[in-house]
Amino acid sequence: MRTPVLLFVAGAIALVFIVSNTFFTVNEMQQAVVVQFGAPKSVINAPIGGSHAGLYVKIPLMQQVVYFDKRVQSADMDSLEVPDKDRRRIVVDAFVRYRVVNPLKFYQSQGTEEFARNTMLRLVSSSLRDEMGTTTIFAVLSQERDTVMAAIKNSVNREADAFGVQVIDVRIRRADLPQQNVDSIIKRMVSERAREASQARAEGDKINNTIQSQADRDATVILAEANKQSEIIRGEGDAERNRIYAEAYSRDPEFFVFYRSMTAYQKALSGKDTTMVISPNSEFFKFLGDDKGK
Repeated sequence: MRTPVLLFVAGAIALVFIVSNTFFTVNEMQQAVVVQFGAPKSVINAPIGGSHAGLYVKIPLMQQVVYFDKRVQSADMDSLEVPDKDRRRIVVDAFVRYRVVNPLKFYQSQGTEEFARNTMLRLVSSSLRDEMGTTTIFAVLSQERDTVMAAIKNSVNREADAFGVQVIDVRIRRADLPQQNVDSIIKRMVSERAREASQARAEGDKINNTIQSQADRDATVILAEANKQSEIIRGEGDAERNRIYAEAYSRDPEFFVFYRSMTAYQKALSGKDTTMVISPNSEFFKFLGDDKGK
């Protein structure tokens, strides 16, 4: 009686072992690679209830299942000191969020999720060094931060695509100057800003002098042109006046002489205390006797 019982128990244990090593499941948060003697044989990336609903089958003992998380994963980078474009040392603290999108590539290139995590941190560190070498801490602390982050993300994504990983985001949590360098860097920044301000003022003075010289030159040209035009107009006026005088003289010479004398009297004798020392027989007084000049 013991032999059949032992055989039944042994058969039941063998059946359980075979079933447990033949059937496996993959839930909605997982993806799997079926491996046979280290070589991948198939990839399962559909949750139960999807197009491949039901149990999955593998060959017992010969094949194993390697699971990878389908969800977004995060890796925090230790504080890193990098130089920026102006050779300032900056302490940067960053993190990366990623997920496995190609389990076969991931298994062949990385093998384990822990190894992949270290690879992602290495890529972020390298890309961060390269990008910070082309920008400044002021860009990281300003609205240009998103542009810098996008450049780092794209760089890491190109590298990560080779092992089946998609980078969701890369962010700098903190960017600061090393405490021991803060005072010297601030002094150098003040000195640089003073130099830039002095240079800007010098350039402004140069531009101001150029504008002033141009304005003075233009004013001189304009005044010369105005004087030229005024002389021309004055000459034309004098010519017209002389023409009118000549015409008037030719019409009535005696009246013209009389009119000119009256005008001279008005101008010469306009003051209250006008004193004139002149001969009474002077031609100037010839119209004081009568209107005929006698």
